Amino acid sequence: MAITLKRQLNDEEKAIIIQRFGRKCFATGHGIAEGEKLQFDHIRAFALGGQSELENIAPMCEHHNKAKGMLPLDDFRIRLQIEEFFQVGERLTLKNLLTYLKDRRLISGYGESIIQTTDDGSVQIENHSYKATFQLQKCPLTDWGYFYGILPISILDSDDEDEKSIGLQPRYLIFDKIFDLFRHFQVYPVLQPSIGRVKENKIVLFDGQHKVAALLWTGRKEFECKIYINPDLRILNQTNIAAHDKFAQTRFFSPVLIQKLGQQFGNDFEDYKNIEDGQAKTEVGFLEYLERVQDITMKRADRTKRFRSYLYNSILDDEKNKLRQLISSANRSSKEQPLTVDMLSKSIFACFLYTEPVRDNMASEDYKRELEFNNNLALLNILFELALCNWNPQALPNDMDQLKLTRVFSSKCIMAWSEIVRDAICAKLDITDSDERERVFYRDLSEQDFAKIRKIIERLLNWTMWIAPKDSDIDNMIAGNKSNLKEWLKGKGLTTGYLMGAQE
Repeated sequence: MAITLKRQLNDEEKAIIIQRFGRKCFATGHGIAEGEKLQFDHIRAFALGGQSELENIAPMCEHHNKAKGMLPLDDFRIRLQIEEFFQVGERLTLKNLLTYLKDRRLISGYGESIIQTTDDGSVQIENHSYKATFQLQKCPLTDWGYFYGILPISILDSDDEDEKSIGLQPRYLIFDKIFDLFRHFQVYPVLQPSIGRVKENKIVLFDGQHKVAALLWTGRKEFECKIYINPDLRILNQTNIAAHDKFAQTRFFSPVLIQKLGQQFGNDFEDYKNIEDGQAKTEVGFLEYLERVQDITMKRADRTKRFRSYLYNSILDDEKNKLRQLISSANRSSKEQPLTVDMLSKSIFACFLYTEPVRDNMASEDYKRELEFNNNLALLNILFELALCNWNPQALPNDMDQLKLTRVFSSKCIMAWSEIVRDAICAKLDITDSDERERVFYRDLSEQDFAKIRKIIERLLNWTMWIAPKDSDIDNMIAGNKSNLKEWLKGKGLTTGYLMGAQE
């Protein structure tokens, strides 16, 4: 007969639980040494149907019992496992999770090839271990075929980019979203299917990856899906982007939007350059080309915005970018990743990347975009080598080196000093024409030029106010308005003249 828990456990009841589990922490399964304090808690919460019986109680170490807070043990154990998965790397998608779960034998496999046959208003999907028939539906607008079905994870995959083609997966997995959905789906149903397509004899999902990821952690092995058969990839991709960007069904994280738009425009860019019409190929001409081949409802401003994203992506995702590891995959910075794409776009890129389409012939020496990319990369790498290589997320609160870096690379501060640095670089390189100042890095810069730029950055980083005592005026100013902060910095000596070599 089960012993009901209505009070603190007595020694006999504790002995029963220890005999059942051993001296192992339920959270991770690690051993608890003799003499170390044992604690006990509910495995499954009362709200989720957990019984108040010894069968629903497990031992925990003191560390994990404190760390779990109000979470039931089952949920806390899953949270730790999800955290472990996110240590695999950055910019993870459903495919990374499926690989992770397969390697740990939590699923037997995924992404198996299938044969899809369409006949008499039905769709048949089969392979060596699965066979099912579904009713074929037709989209009244596009006439694309699709079907609804409950599909096993063994034949599902993530719609990621591969060597042969781009993928439609619009963003990366987010820890909080997965865990929140994992808890939600223990009580509430899934209201919408995940959406995918048949791609080269595989079924790949591009919408609803967080739902699938969360349900996988609940133990689910089959998923409700809507699968397109032969969609127009260009229209489907534009629809998918619009759903996340323009219509904000689910908010994009900046780097993901940049990556997907960059990929799409990158392919269109190649198509445009290969048109043989006798006309010079320019970025302005490219955007005009997009007006003819893409969604006619898209405004010119939207195309320009997406073109800027392509420019950002060319720099941020370059393998030579040493700052990549410090750029957050979310819209907010963190202790581990102090920079965001939004921050860089409003500071370094706003000052050193010309984001309007140019009229220079891409086949001529006048076209300097690749040089501009490399110059921006060089500047980012100087900032890394002279400063951010020492970024330490585990630093103590009174660590002055970390405090200095936190000040220098705070959001408003980097926006403010970037403008002062740009003015100093223009002066040092004798760039005086107003049009040329808008394209500071749209030119060939020599090693000698970058030696001058490096000295300017060194002067910036050696400014004495960065190491003022904690809670000084600078900390209040950094939290305020960018324009006011810029004037304050200049008033305290961080001027163009100082960066060029004058005394403070």
